[in-house]
Amino acid sequence: MGNGILALAQAYEILFVAVLVILAVFLMLSLVRAIIGPRVADRIVAINMMGTQTLAIIAILAVMKQEGYLVDICLIYAMTSFLAVIVLCKVYMGVYRQRKEGKEEEEETEDGGY
Repeated sequence: MGNGILALAQAYEILFVAVLVILAVFLMLSLVRAIIGPRVADRIVAINMMGTQTLAIIAILAVMKQEGYLVDICLIYAMTSFLAVIVLCKVYMGVYRQRKEGKEEEEETEDGGY
């Protein structure tokens, strides 16, 4: 009976390592998406995706190593990642509005103010 539990623990260890490797590959692909864009919205979504993947990696490590403090770190990272995406969206919307208002003012001056 003890041998079966050991085999199950080894199977879980292999599964966790495989999932961590897959998540690391996806994290690198998300980084590529964040770099090449092409739009700012694509970059913001990629950064959010990277944060979520990092959360999953930390949670899996918490289960693998049986360390409870990693769950606390995971929660703190989740809040920080959420706030970072909100700030990025807010900044992007402000820049977008400024550009839109600037284009409207240019069109008004080209039309002679009418």
